[in-house]
Amino acid sequence: MSTFYSINLHITFSTKNRKPWMREEWNGRLHEYLGGIVNRLGAKPLKIGGVEDHVHLLIGLKPVHQLSDLMREVKKSSSSWVHQTIDCPTFQWQEGYAAFSVSPPSCSAVAGYIANQREHHRKNSFRDELISMLNNAGINYDTKYLE
Repeated sequence: MSTFYSINLHITFSTKNRKPWMREEWNGRLHEYLGGIVNRLGAKPLKIGGVEDHVHLLIGLKPVHQLSDLMREVKKSSSSWVHQTIDCPTFQWQEGYAAFSVSPPSCSAVAGYIANQREHHRKNSFRDELISMLNNAGINYDTKYLE
């Protein structure tokens, strides 16, 4: 028998201290670069988006992937890209990330949510968005880690 799997994750993380470093004029290039990193690591980028202070990734993983290793490489490589290509040497990602499992039937709704980040954040902050996501997933958290 073969191995069958569907491992989809919605991952979000912010810039250091939620500084609005990511400018609209190069944000799309960063999202493409993030997708390239995910792809190079053998995972499948399904949708990537975000605004000035955070990003969202919807990715498909293989059973061999270890999320912490993948995220370390995504953040490290993308930080280097921003430093070198965009010439923003102060750019940094915040430590940590939030990851949520996504069922295959829900992937299109999550992809739509990621695509509408700009509109969504006209009304809600990333902090409020993250709290809502954590609460909906039943994840306990300490608010000191949300600053």
